[in-house]
Amino acid sequence: MIRKTKKADFSPAIALPEGYALRPAAWRDLPALQRLEKVCFPKDAWPLIELLGVLAWPDVARFKIVTAAGEMAGFAAGQEIDGAGWIVTVAVHPAHRRRGLGRALLEACEAALPQPVLRLAVRASNQAAQQMYRLAGYQVVDRWPKYYVDKEDALIMEKVRG
Repeated sequence: MIRKTKKADFSPAIALPEGYALRPAAWRDLPALQRLEKVCFPKDAWPLIELLGVLAWPDVARFKIVTAAGEMAGFAAGQEIDGAGWIVTVAVHPAHRRRGLGRALLEACEAALPQPVLRLAVRASNQAAQQMYRLAGYQVVDRWPKYYVDKEDALIMEKVRG
């Protein structure tokens, strides 16, 4: 069953499957966020200093999805960089994928970023994420060679809101 988060929490309301809740991330989430990073991005998980930064800087929009059992199932963050809203990370634990959680996290970040142009970087090999972003209105606008730690290229995708 799909439910909407309360309008008071986020605008617009974000659809989530039953048993999941979307909340702002906080300091107490650091250990769970470290674990999620290592599972979702084994080649290039953010180091501790970057995780601290994403939780500490006031201009970063950060959200987590938790299950009814209280575990962190996903995390996303976005911020303004050079006048554009950047979705800097979207991560969903493999055990919770294919349920719309990535899309819900993306929508939460988009709603929190007022810039008309939104951008993100995605691994050139990550077809599933690219498809999700295309369905959300993003298109490839650039390619950054050897962007990731293992030298894989990043595709830069952009969405322009009218």
